[in-house]
Amino acid sequence: MRRSIRSRVLLAAIAVMGMLPALAAGQSAEMVLAISEGTSGGLDHAQVIAKYGGLAGLLGKAINKRVSMVLVREFSQLEAGMKSARFDLVMARPSDYPARGIRDYQYRYVASASPAGQCLIIVPKGSPIRTLAEAHGHRWVLPEPAAYMTRFCKAELRDRGIRIEKETVRWVREQNSVGAHLENGFGEVGGVASYSGVARTWERSGHRILHSSAPQPYFPLIASPKVSASDVEAIQKLLFALPDSAGGPALLKTLGVTGFDVASKDRMEALLVWLDK
Repeated sequence: MRRSIRSRVLLAAIAVMGMLPALAAGQSAEMVLAISEGTSGGLDHAQVIAKYGGLAGLLGKAINKRVSMVLVREFSQLEAGMKSARFDLVMARPSDYPARGIRDYQYRYVASASPAGQCLIIVPKGSPIRTLAEAHGHRWVLPEPAAYMTRFCKAELRDRGIRIEKETVRWVREQNSVGAHLENGFGEVGGVASYSGVARTWERSGHRILHSSAPQPYFPLIASPKVSASDVEAIQKLLFALPDSAGGPALLKTLGVTGFDVASKDRMEALLVWLDK
């Protein structure tokens, strides 16, 4: 199995290398798609090509342009690339970075991945806490204060009458640590992303999800001001139809999503206001 995965990655890398002569001859790519998986993404360039190459190819066909990919590991580089409009398309998580691209650098919403993201408030099995209101006054475990999901959970809890700054909180570096802390008695209630590893296994381990937040855009795709409205529309049409198109379900599985939402422009534009109010 491991050899098969390595073979696919190698073949994808070779395919991209085949484009290098054209680039060397001065024929630059017509569009650049920046991919950022945030701090949780551990892919190298070859793996990104293998994972997102099919998507880039379909986007190129939809707009009749060649689309190349670049892996952006550092958030500062992502911000700089959007500020200069060096990236024609950006698909990034956490969602507050694409939201800033829209607010600060005139990028436009194209789509976001489905299912949408949520903050899940979780408790370990055997917990006497049965409602979100009862979680007030207990020991919380959350990712570090600057983390997007902590800001997300804080905003949701604020709307539900719980102010995290008034609670006893243990801050941890990784979301996986939230679950481990609760399981080992170092906290009584925690917050994690719906798309995290903890969320995928929490209930299967006999634990409980106490509360699911309002959904917010996940892994958004945005387009720079240089991308025409007709190209944005063509990309949206393609992404919306993927679940029912030939090869679409397989591509979505590779990306780890079930589809794309093209109708959440208002929620995307309101995200930063909601997080910071």
